Amino acid sequence: MGLVSVQDRVAVVTGAAQGIGLGIAGRLARSGALVVVNDLDQQRAEEAAGKLAADTGATVHAVAADVGLREGAADLVSSALARFGRVDILVNNAGIGRDRTVLKLSEEDWDEVIRVNLKGPFLAAQQVMAPMREQKHGRIVNIGSRAWLGGFGQANYSAAKGGLLSLTRTLALEGARHGITANCVMPALIETPLFQQLDDAAKARLAGTVPMGRVGRPEDVAWAVESFAADEASYVTGQHVYVCGGRSLSSAE
Repeated sequence: MGLVSVQDRVAVVTGAAQGIGLGIAGRLARSGALVVVNDLDQQRAEEAAGKLAADTGATVHAVAADVGLREGAADLVSSALARFGRVDILVNNAGIGRDRTVLKLSEEDWDEVIRVNLKGPFLAAQQVMAPMREQKHGRIVNIGSRAWLGGFGQANYSAAKGGLLSLTRTLALEGARHGITANCVMPALIETPLFQQLDDAAKARLAGTVPMGRVGRPEDVAWAVESFAADEASYVTGQHVYVCGGRSLSSAE
């Protein structure tokens, strides 16, 4: 057994067809987990699942669902249970950003970011809590953000990620006696498809805001997620860890 163990555990990763979510799903698959890849689009989910299965040799199942809707979260978890019979790990990664300053932020953009980034993790966690209680084992890992500290033009995103941290602590309290842990991983700048769309000057400027002098990689986040998801992490709950190259040590943007 290695440093951490997720061998044969069933892991559901939301928003897993690309970027951080794909990195997390890949890490868990390579470590022996049975992985459910979720995305809004069935084709994207199936393509990502097929690639992961080919690259890792793991069993990977694709499910298209909008976890920001109750029926979507229910469909995702019921599909995982039907395929594997249990859910051991839930990684709430799906998220969106619609940045505007407060005076320009529409009610619709506020509501949609809160729905996806905060309500979605609540609904997914709500769906897995009952089966996790029955099996007396569960790991919920929420993907937060350094932005919960506040970000210019990110009132909706920052509020959602701050709420997610509070939700994590409550899930930890309610799950503790049932063998369920809940923890939060808080990335800052990570190399995602959105970051790659920036020009070289913008990339360099952003990397310069990180004390380590570089932007993080999805695998940096995935390592932290696996640490919380492992069997060995049974006594770690209600915690959060920054994956930010030191950026969280300053309030500066």
